[in-house]
Amino acid sequence: MIPMVNLKAEYNEIKAEIKAGINGVLDSCAFILGPNVQAFEQEAADFLGVKHAIGVASGTDALHLALIAAGIGEGDEVITSAFTFIATAEAIRYVGATPVFVDIDAKTLNITAATIAAAITTKTRAIMPVHLFGQPVAMSAIKDLCERHSLKLIEDCAQSFGASIDGQQTGSFGDAAGFSFFPSKNLGAYGDGGLVTTSSDEVASMIKKLRNHGSDVRYYHDVIGYNSRLDEMQAVILRAKLKRIENSNQRRSAAAHLYSELLQGLPLETPFEDGIGVHVYHQYTMLSDHREKILAALQAQQIACAVYYPVPLHQQAVFLDSCEGLSLPVTESVAARCLSLPICPSLSDSQVREIAAVISATLS
Repeated sequence: MIPMVNLKAEYNEIKAEIKAGINGVLDSCAFILGPNVQAFEQEAADFLGVKHAIGVASGTDALHLALIAAGIGEGDEVITSAFTFIATAEAIRYVGATPVFVDIDAKTLNITAATIAAAITTKTRAIMPVHLFGQPVAMSAIKDLCERHSLKLIEDCAQSFGASIDGQQTGSFGDAAGFSFFPSKNLGAYGDGGLVTTSSDEVASMIKKLRNHGSDVRYYHDVIGYNSRLDEMQAVILRAKLKRIENSNQRRSAAAHLYSELLQGLPLETPFEDGIGVHVYHQYTMLSDHREKILAALQAQQIACAVYYPVPLHQQAVFLDSCEGLSLPVTESVAARCLSLPICPSLSDSQVREIAAVISATLS
């Protein structure tokens, strides 16, 4: 069997370092916001090229708290993608704002400045681009749009740790950004975890307060906050993996490029790279009108595959109240044809060739 992500293989490579680190935490009994969280936050900030990186309990919390710190609330509109995991839009709803879904580019599968511009109203207060599947959004034009309209820019980097544009890391373009450390992510914990990045001292101060029950000083509370702190043991794991993230992303990229080479000439579309942004392949997602046939053939050979995402957010029952009659043709077409193949640092060339051979035989 070939899994989507081989977490066991990854763990075996770093087992000794992680066990030593966790034993250190147990010996110290410093479990909450301890030295490993502080060290990881600084190491992540240095890697991402931001002034502040604040660990929180999940990627969803990261987006939620970033929106609060940006002053987004009741009656506001936030423009984002309908082709993403629901957490993106959930975070917007959490603060009382309305997610406004716009269509995506047919190649990058990300929203663009053009689709955003057409949706801006007097209620628009923020833009939340999603660097989907590890493919960075074209940020320059979106930043310009935000500046012209005085809008906040909050990046959803849940799937893009290590992705960059002209050498600048995703998560460093906007007023703030949210990262997820769900175990399957490029930089993943062994449980939930998240990170807010920002270069604003004011935003960072508010995030630190919000994650810790609205408190800067113990038992003194300035705002209603949350219990959303990155766990000290997860920080140990993330520190070990952060040292290796560039190599891990390069191995993902190598597997992805081999897939694309082997799948050339078949009736499907392989992932797009624009040559400007560095795609880190959180997912290797292709498009085909023969999705169900390919999916069945892979499953018959015990090869994992997945559809991310079969129902766009504007068609989900929970958002129908604000999306009635909304048509996003590219999003809907992509959702009907997308299929993600196994991708992770330990995926071997022989496994990629095996998977590609099954697809080729199915479509020939």
